[in-house]
Amino acid sequence: MTVLLLLCLLLLFGGHRSLACPHLCSCQGAQVDCSSRSLTSASMPSSFPAGTTELHLHDNLLSTLPNGLLDDLTSLHFISLHGNPWICDCGILYLRAWLRHQPTGLVSHLGVNCSSPPSLRGRSVEYLTEDEVLESCHYWYCNLALASLGSLIGFVVVQAALLVALIVFLKKFERLSKEAKQTTEESFTAGDGHRENDYERLKDSSI
Repeated sequence: MTVLLLLCLLLLFGGHRSLACPHLCSCQGAQVDCSSRSLTSASMPSSFPAGTTELHLHDNLLSTLPNGLLDDLTSLHFISLHGNPWICDCGILYLRAWLRHQPTGLVSHLGVNCSSPPSLRGRSVEYLTEDEVLESCHYWYCNLALASLGSLIGFVVVQAALLVALIVFLKKFERLSKEAKQTTEESFTAGDGHRENDYERLKDSSI
């Protein structure tokens, strides 16, 4: 009996979660409005109500969509995705595939254009070819490689600066050591001279 009650509670709360309006969005019936909320790909809701028929995501800061985000919205009749800075590298593959598999009645591709890389700026995400997407992935890898190279060069420059500083310090230390040694030798020489003079004076006085 207790197990059955727990299952009912889980189903009840799970159902509430699936119907809950996402944080930072507003909902009216089956319409979910997340437009103009400065949403990024990182701050996107992790899910939307299963019965959503209209979804507004336009005029945000979205560059990609998380994989599988829209797959469960089987009742969706309208979605707006324009006004976002879509980055057409490997991360755009999910959105491209989702757009290409939607029925013609769902006008979802309008304004879904690439913001970068420069070679694809203004292109419709849905109509990107596979070769263009793969080439954009290479663009992303090149940027990563350039960033890594820049970091490596910075590291080498810092190491070179430290090496130069160490060499200067050692040269200075060597010079100071020589000066200290020379001063010590001069002190011993002067001491020996004084002792010899004292010995001569004592010798003369004894005579």
